[in-house]
Order: sequence, then C-alpha cells, then structure tokens
Amino acid sequence: MSNPLNILLVEDDQDDVELMQDALRDNDVQFSMEIVRQGDKVLPYLKACKNLPNVILLDLNLPKMHGREVLSRIKLSEEFKHIPIAILTTSSSQTEKEFCLSAGATHFLTKPSTVDGFNKTIETILKIALQGQKT
Repeated sequence: MSNPLNILLVEDDQDDVELMQDALRDNDVQFSMEIVRQGDKVLPYLKACKNLPNVILLDLNLPKMHGREVLSRIKLSEEFKHIPIAILTTSSSQTEKEFCLSAGATHFLTKPSTVDGFNKTIETILKIALQGQKT
C-alpha cells in the first residue's frame, strides 16, 4: 500500500487506542488514524470528512450510541456503506457476531490480549482495507 492506511478507530478506551497504534507501528504499517470516542459522533465525523477512511474499526460498547446502532446507520447510508467495518470488541458472543455480520460488518474480531493476537488482528485489518480499496 503506497499511501498511508487511513483508519477511523471508534473506541472510548484510551488503553485500547494506544495498543492499536503500537501494534500498527510494530508491524511497520504506514497509517493515519482518527479516533472517535462516542457512537453518536461517528456519522457527523464521516459527513465532515474530506478523506474517508479505508477502514473503520468499531468497538461495540460505546457511550451515547451502541456500536450495533452505529454499524446499522453507516451501512444504511448510501454515502458510507462501501467503507469496510471491522468490529473490534471484547465480546465473543456468537449472537453479537451474527448480528454484526448480517448488518454489514466485514469482520468481527475479539480484542486480542497478546502481542501475537494483535499482530494477527493487524494482518486482518490490512486485508480488509485492501479489499475496500479494490471496490
């Protein structure tokens, strides 16, 4: 990927934000990242965005609006439904996973707890972003 990966991280936990940034750097990924910390701020952010993200990493447990609702609203929007969305959450619920995938999420990833886990997550995120650029 010649241009930096443009990531929108929707995450309210600062530790998780830093872990994701560190994992991207550790894997030599060229990236720019915008962080939105509340669910109700995602669509206004996208509407004001000059450069839409290559991928959205979306936590589910967010203040103001749950990630499921954010996902549904993005995927119902003609402007933004093409953007790949990876759910990145602590939940490992099969019901949650099925809901998110049926609502249009590209992937459902449980937040890793190890360095190796984060490396695999970064690989998946890169694949998702590259697929999104081809469409």
